[in-house]
Amino acid sequence: MRNSRRAAAFVIAAWIRTKEFPANLLPSGPDRAFVQDLVYTTVRRFRPLRRVLGEFVKTWPKGELEALLYVGAAQLLYMDEVPDFAAVNETVEAAKKCPNPNVAKVVNGVLRNLVRRREAVVASLQAAPVAERESFPGPLYRRWVGRFGETDAERLAVWHNAPAETFLARRDGSFVTLERGRRVEEVEGYAEGDFIVQDPGTRLAVELVDAQPGEAVLDACAAPGGKTVQLAWRGAKVTACEVNPKRRRRLEENLGRLKLEVAVEADLPSVGAFPKVLVDAPCSNTGVLRRRPDARWNWSEEKLASLVKLQAEILDRVAPRVAPGGALVYSTCSNETEENLGQVEAFLARHPEFVLAESKESVPFESGHDGAFAAKLVRRAEI
Repeated sequence: MRNSRRAAAFVIAAWIRTKEFPANLLPSGPDRAFVQDLVYTTVRRFRPLRRVLGEFVKTWPKGELEALLYVGAAQLLYMDEVPDFAAVNETVEAAKKCPNPNVAKVVNGVLRNLVRRREAVVASLQAAPVAERESFPGPLYRRWVGRFGETDAERLAVWHNAPAETFLARRDGSFVTLERGRRVEEVEGYAEGDFIVQDPGTRLAVELVDAQPGEAVLDACAAPGGKTVQLAWRGAKVTACEVNPKRRRRLEENLGRLKLEVAVEADLPSVGAFPKVLVDAPCSNTGVLRRRPDARWNWSEEKLASLVKLQAEILDRVAPRVAPGGALVYSTCSNETEENLGQVEAFLARHPEFVLAESKESVPFESGHDGAFAAKLVRRAEI
């Protein structure tokens, strides 16, 4: 039988080395749910775990030893449902599989020492600044404090550290919560394409597009296809564009399972105009950190500036594809002003032929759903 802690440690080691999306590294198998929970908890709590482990080792470990220590400490400090003996013993057993016998000795010593000193460790973490205690980069958390104030910034950080529910979006426009631990593939209607996995926060953009049966809609940044599907379910004739070949294949696979006829293109049409255009732009993902725990560690002011520039370029390229009197809906899964209203205002300054009709934002501690933003920009019929 596979050792779940070893499987999780392999993922953590690979993530530290490559910064690949952890979900892409998870192995299949009956213990996948536990492995995912352990991996996501470790990634989510990476900052305080690093601080704690730094107090228990003289020289910072590398490779599998480092990953095993993170995995073990994550269970002891953040996974109350895992008994101490199981966390320690199973992680040590995983370490025994390593070629170097000293790895198991170090893991055993550090984790047992952590159990003995846990009360003091937890008290120290509780007294730490919020960004460190809740495990976020300082610059990102300071931005939240500047926008929301200290109390709500802490609420947002705590919310993003809670395990995410899985929502199923159905053809009738409803959303239902999947029972925790149940596989999506086991739900009735999966094979028939009756639903997709999608947070209710995605409704903002879909509702602003307001696609009508038979209406032509251009989805300019379509993969993985959640919003594409919701538009097609409303009867729209969707043209879905995705430049990334890997993401485009995933889009096509999703559409195939759902048995939807959608035109998938590798690039935007060079001519022609659509009454409705959706730009679900690449963004910093700060609205979905609960689902993308690794995204917080990829965040930086420089990367944010690069994304804002890319978003502007996409909007400028898409603007001519909006028919006079038509609507351009711009959306992100971010709660950063520069990517949202700031981006919209800059676009309107460059394109006076458009006006802002409406904008909506989901802030997680208010909505109870993923963070998201959407704005409807209408192109004047005449200018």
